[in-house]
Parts: sequence; structure tokens; C-alpha cells
Amino acid sequence: MVRRWNGLEEVPADWGRSVVTIGVFDGVHRGHQRIVGAAADLARERGLKSVVITFDPHPDEVVRPGTHPPLLATTRRRIELLEGLGTDAVVVVPFTHRLSQMPPDEFVQSVLVDRLHAAHVIVGEDFRFGHKAKGDVPLLKELGEKYDFTAEGVPLVANGDTISSTFIRARLDAGDVAGAAGALGRPHRVEGVVVRGHRRGRALGFPTANLETTPHAAIPADGVYAGWLVCDSARYPACRWPAAISIGTNPTFEGPAERTVEAYALDRDDLDLYGEHMAVDFLARIRDTLKFDSVDALVEEMHRDVAQARDLTAGNGS
Repeated sequence: MVRRWNGLEEVPADWGRSVVTIGVFDGVHRGHQRIVGAAADLARERGLKSVVITFDPHPDEVVRPGTHPPLLATTRRRIELLEGLGTDAVVVVPFTHRLSQMPPDEFVQSVLVDRLHAAHVIVGEDFRFGHKAKGDVPLLKELGEKYDFTAEGVPLVANGDTISSTFIRARLDAGDVAGAAGALGRPHRVEGVVVRGHRRGRALGFPTANLETTPHAAIPADGVYAGWLVCDSARYPACRWPAAISIGTNPTFEGPAERTVEAYALDRDDLDLYGEHMAVDFLARIRDTLKFDSVDALVEEMHRDVAQARDLTAGNGS
């Protein structure tokens, strides 16, 4: 069972020496998976425990408020993904102004040494730490000699491809959810609570779940997509329904141009999802958002969209 600690103060006092990997790990993409997997493998080889350190909120939100990038995963989802990579423990360190001001030496001693008793540290080769990001991998190795641990920087590479969260965000901005999924190693997910919208979809025969998405979520470009509507609640445990997903402002209808994320679970008109925490997983882009001359023309296109979403999701993990 993976241990989960909210803050370094929850690490048991008798925690032994460990192999540690540290980073924001936004998206837990294939490059991140390689690093965390390497740490877990090394820990098993040496008879040690492996620990992943991540941060909440995103450091940019504290260091440069308002400039942080769109987030590829919620903190809860990020922890779930990290826990599924063979590590023994995940510790979520609150990223505070005080932490951002720590000199590199103090950061290493207080975070890696005093609590986690690091024997070996594996990070991405571009890892930075300490006040004004003055620490890098060479300094980490130097501090390792001082504090009795070894360190290495690993390229964020998977199958010969360099993977980055920046690249994935660019793919999503372009509506290329398939390209984003290739770098993530799974479909990109957007989460939120289902809220009441204009209920136009139900009137047209396609009742949709209108998601109030989590703050700063990386939402793909406007358009219509094939994917899945996902939930895990008492009312709908472990559901994953093939879906047609619409992102945009519904330009065919008059009114405020409010951008929404809506998902229609294919062939389901019996669902009561209001107030449920849901997610949409994106498989493929079907088309751009269009303005239609009439509601009838829109409905005809929606039938085509649903047919394409059905074909695309069939046999693809539904």
C-alpha cells in the first residue's frame, strides 16, 4: 500500500533511508513516469523505500502569481497517477513563500535529508530548486557529497522522444488531444462538478453534463471531441461512458458567449448527474466549433458527431 503524506511533518520519525524523486510532475507524463519508475526500481534493488515529493500549489502560483501554466492534472489526480508507478510513498509539500525563499543548501537539508533520509535522489535533468531556482543538478550532486547521498539527473525521454508539459499544453491548445495523449501515455482528463446550464442539449435530444471545471485546468481548444465521461460516486460507481464532448461558446444560439465543457454520454438520457464530480477523457478531435444557420442543421451535425464518437471509442478502452 502506498503511503500518502500531506507535508513533511507527517513523515514518520523512524522512516529509514530512501530513494527520492522530486518535482511538480504536472500531468505525470511519460517522461515523469520514467523518472519515478527509475527511483522505484533502484529502491527495490537496494532494499530501500522510494518516495516521490511533489508540491501544491504549483510553485509559479506562489513565486509569480497569475503566471502559472494551465494545469494538466488536479492535485488529487496527480497523486493517484504517481501512486500507480510503484513508489512506496508520496508526500505533497505545501509550496509556500517561505519555501520559495530557502537557499539551495537549506532546501536540501530540510526537505531531502532531515525528514526523508535520502540515500539517492533522481530528478529530471532540468530540475531547479532553492531561492530564485539557483540550485541545479550539479549543485545537487555537490550537496549530496556533503549530506551523504548520491544524485542524478535523468532526461525526460520516452522511446527516444523528449517529453515536456509545455509540449503537451501546446498540443491541447491546438486541439490535438491524440498528440497530447501520446506524450501523457493516456488520454488527457478535465475534471469538474456537473452544474445546470441552458439545458439546450436535452431539448435537442442530446442531454449533456455541463462541467464547472477546476481552476486553471488545461482545456483543449474549442471543438467537438470523442472521448469518455468518467465518474466514481455512490450513485454512479466506476462509470466510464463513451461520449461526444463539446468545448466552446455555442455560437448558433444568441446570448452571452460563455465557454463551456459539455459531454453527452452516448445513448444515455436517464442520467441525473447534477452535483456529481465528473471527468472527461479526450480521445480524438471530430471537428471545429461551427455556427449553424438553423437549429435543425445543428441537430443533423450533432447526429453525425455522435456517430463518429461511437466509431472512435468502440474498442478503445470504453
